[in-house]
Amino acid sequence: MDLCTPGITAPAPASLTEPALDPASLTALRAPAVRRLLALRTQRRLTRAHVHTTAQCLNVSERTVWRWLADATTMPESTAYPGARRADRFEITPEIRVLLAYWHGNASAVHRELLAHAKAAADTELSEESGTSTTIVSVTPQPTASVPGGAPPAAVPLLDPVPSLPTFLRAVRRDLTPGERAGYRHGPEAARACDVFAKRGRTWRNHVWEADHVQAPLRVDADGDLVPPYVTWFIDCASKAIAGLAVTPGTPTRASILAALRSAVLRTDPYGPVGGLPEHVRFDRGRDFLSRTVSTALTALDADITVLPPYSPHLKGSIENLNHCATVMLFAAMPGYAPKKPRRRPDRRPQTAPPMSFTAFTNELLTWAQWWNTEHRPAELHGATPLEAWQADPTPLNDIPAEDVWSFTLEDDGRTRTITSHGVRFRNRDYIADWMTGQAGLKVTVRFMPHHTHEIELCTPQGRHLGTAHLADQATDEQLAALRRARTQRARRLRDEVKTAEQLRHTRFAPATEPGQPRRLDATTSTEAARELDQHQHLDLAALALPDLIPPAPPPADWAIPEALKAHTRPADPAAPSEDSP
Repeated sequence: MDLCTPGITAPAPASLTEPALDPASLTALRAPAVRRLLALRTQRRLTRAHVHTTAQCLNVSERTVWRWLADATTMPESTAYPGARRADRFEITPEIRVLLAYWHGNASAVHRELLAHAKAAADTELSEESGTSTTIVSVTPQPTASVPGGAPPAAVPLLDPVPSLPTFLRAVRRDLTPGERAGYRHGPEAARACDVFAKRGRTWRNHVWEADHVQAPLRVDADGDLVPPYVTWFIDCASKAIAGLAVTPGTPTRASILAALRSAVLRTDPYGPVGGLPEHVRFDRGRDFLSRTVSTALTALDADITVLPPYSPHLKGSIENLNHCATVMLFAAMPGYAPKKPRRRPDRRPQTAPPMSFTAFTNELLTWAQWWNTEHRPAELHGATPLEAWQADPTPLNDIPAEDVWSFTLEDDGRTRTITSHGVRFRNRDYIADWMTGQAGLKVTVRFMPHHTHEIELCTPQGRHLGTAHLADQATDEQLAALRRARTQRARRLRDEVKTAEQLRHTRFAPATEPGQPRRLDATTSTEAARELDQHQHLDLAALALPDLIPPAPPPADWAIPEALKAHTRPADPAAPSEDSP
């Protein structure tokens, strides 16, 4: 069949749009097709219909066929291999990659700098040639890049010739991967979105757990303060079931991890049927996860710990997917939701809706976790809920009594203390309990939950649990409220003073429209300057110090000291008794 039969203008049917030949056959047909089109051009019979039909049969674009014809006209030897890669094709070099990183992926700016450098080099060469042909001695100008804010000229390669902008952009798209282009433009973090990650194989229940913190992008009312809540939870990777969680108003600590671990291991009410002892636990390099308390608790529960390398969320995809699902399926519908995380400094922006209370937020989260385990059907489970997948797994479970879990998830300072008539002294505080009656003189060890200083657990040195002791002379609620108010006022006063000091230190400059030296705008009278300097001298205690006012006493006679230091000591008191006198 002739590929270029005149008169065929209608598009091919849908069934003929796909190529019927293999890639090798389509490549072999390029040369005959180009020769036929060149013959039609010689006969002045070539039309767009011929090019369209050829491109459709060879599975290429019409623009590609027109480029083959143009190359065959300028270089007749290319007719034998249309579309073959030329040896002089422009490619992205390592120097150009550095420029792309310098311009944050702006290929057009790199092309402008290449043109400017080539033009400066051509002007320099032209000036050198004109200088040698005449008797006038002139200074050769140095090639400089005329692009504002460009890279140093030494870092810009000299291309001869500089490719056109479409050719340069096409080379960038061809030689750079999408991940490299995203990394140049938005940083290495954006390049990970274009990476391909392997998928772990399916395991059995309680084989691997993953743990993480997630900050809810909203603020809740916790005892009168607006704080962002954090959720700490464990997920079973095989069944995608939430084993346990803990909610912390404000920044979480290792106590949050221990509380979530306790709820994940226990299978009794109110924690639910999902739980048991895990074989492996994966988490990132958070400081609280790497604490000695968490490591000791997991080791006591006979669980292997896998600490993931930094900046690798893809290695714990189950918990990261749970964080994302909680954000888009639960937190986004709550009052005060903000897509961006709250700032580090206190956020004084007005709330768009009344904030939720911490109790209401916790209830909503627990209800959602129950829905996730019992009603949600992830695609990986093939129509089953996480609870159904967990119960259908025949893997035997390892349970542990609640008393032992409580003991394993407490921290021990490693010291042995004695019960006195005032109770047990721990961290400069006294702790007492009614069961201590008649136990004075007993040696005990203290186990406690981190940051929970209102009570501690006492055990014998052999590890037997004795009971709970509470803080003696604990402040009342009114005293605690007054203390918080005093601390808040002090912090606010310090912030205001620091802000005022920064405003005094801040220097303003006049705007400039032409190159020149910066001009300050601080207009101060001599009287104001002298008054402020005088106040500063009175506040600077180091300037008020007089270390040489009272010279030091003379050293003993048997000391060997330089003569220069003896001159700075006060003379010896003749009335003072000597050490040798009786």
